[in-house]
Amino acid sequence: MDMHTVVVGTSGTTAEDVVAVARHGARIELSTAAVDALAASRLIVDALAAKPEPVYGVSTGFGALASRHISPELRAQLQRNIVRSHAAGMGPRVEREVVRALMFLRLKTVASGHTGVRPEVAQTMADVLNAGITPVVHEYGSLGCSGDLAPLSHCALTLMGEGDAEGPDGTVRPAGELLAAHGIAPVELREKEGLALLNGTDGMLGMLVMALADLRNLYTSADITAALSLEVLLGTDKVLAPELHAIRPHPGQGVSADNMLRVLAGSGLTGHHQDDAPRVQDAYSVRCAPQVNGAGRDTLDYAAVVAGRELASSVDNPVVLPDGRVESNGNFHGAPVAYVLDFLAIVAADLGSICERRTDRLLDKNRSHGLPPFLAHDAGVDSGLMIAQYTQAALVSEMKRLAVPASADSIPSSAMQEDHVSMGWSAARKLRTAVDNLARIVAVELYAATRAVEIRAAEGLAPAPASQAAVAALRAAGAQGPGPDRFLAPDLAAADTFVREGRLVAAVEPVTGPLA
Repeated sequence: MDMHTVVVGTSGTTAEDVVAVARHGARIELSTAAVDALAASRLIVDALAAKPEPVYGVSTGFGALASRHISPELRAQLQRNIVRSHAAGMGPRVEREVVRALMFLRLKTVASGHTGVRPEVAQTMADVLNAGITPVVHEYGSLGCSGDLAPLSHCALTLMGEGDAEGPDGTVRPAGELLAAHGIAPVELREKEGLALLNGTDGMLGMLVMALADLRNLYTSADITAALSLEVLLGTDKVLAPELHAIRPHPGQGVSADNMLRVLAGSGLTGHHQDDAPRVQDAYSVRCAPQVNGAGRDTLDYAAVVAGRELASSVDNPVVLPDGRVESNGNFHGAPVAYVLDFLAIVAADLGSICERRTDRLLDKNRSHGLPPFLAHDAGVDSGLMIAQYTQAALVSEMKRLAVPASADSIPSSAMQEDHVSMGWSAARKLRTAVDNLARIVAVELYAATRAVEIRAAEGLAPAPASQAAVAALRAAGAQGPGPDRFLAPDLAAADTFVREGRLVAAVEPVTGPLA
């Protein structure tokens, strides 16, 4: 299989495939097994549609209107109408990668053979993704129950050749024009197909998968910045000894301590003191970095377990079972995903908080053990990084607001038929903001710590080789070193890009070996 092609089968997908399709434009193919499963389940739906007895989603209305039996001549109209009426999102457009993940994950469930959708509908979904056509999906409209209904409806509308979509050139045009330009025929939905395209946790799951990928990088980056801060504060690396973490065997804690120890190997600063009164203990934000970073890592691992289960799931209502039954269920409820999205916002806020505390310590001459006030070139004439820390503190404050769980809320809908909802889409949207902010917070600590590394080196102390590698790479990326005050925002932006693109980790690993 070509490395740029993702084959969609009947048994779910992987987080790596989601990222490949959403962010990197990987092409999609349906497996032969998926096509066969789609055809087999469609035969079951067609047989039920021909019977006089009403079957939910096949020959009835939806939600609170499920009691109405729909005659055969109105069923195509019913499927079109559910898509049109449910495509009711409002607000700004969501990001292209989110929409691609949303569509790909819906295709994953459709291809399972549990939805009753025809093979040609699934193929059209793949064709739209492969053409680089991205439906316009709006910020608001999902309560995270019955899935991400409004966002998925906007995607289904594009398959019908209606509504607006963005072409591969970034221009928004009527979806029908874009389909025609790429030789894609709009789908004519039949029984159950409209409903099957809308009923899933795909939006919140896609955002969870991408957040996990981003947070893995940020947690490793934060281990590095914590090590740099410990080093320039002349702290002790004895607290990172493996035997200390073995007696409290939380896995993430040991991993973070090991990462920090690798970064600090060969440092001439750790344990050095600028006076005759050596410290017995470092401050919590320095000494307890492995405990805080590690607890977050363990939370990521739990969230990844939940994401893996959801990636292997077929989420629809009703579902087609192998024995031919079509059964209603509640698997579309977003609670499992919503909870971990909120957990991740909490640990991201706490990681940002401890990063900011170390940054503040680096800038305070009363606590920095000999560093100049605010790491300024000529304190008083220069303000140094004073306001960089203000910006970091503002981001931390925002992170704390974003950590308030969305999943603790519920608001009834559909005439009280859907009377308990997950708010998982809202949890996912605020987590994306939290992840963006966390990258900025880590970048500010990195910028301050690398400036302090250079100041210490100028004093004749030898930083760790990994620290020197981080400094050199960051400077090459455009974030300048110590000196008189200058326009600081471009330096911080360069540091932010450097961190979020994984370049900090890449810079130190040739020295440390692979970091977890």
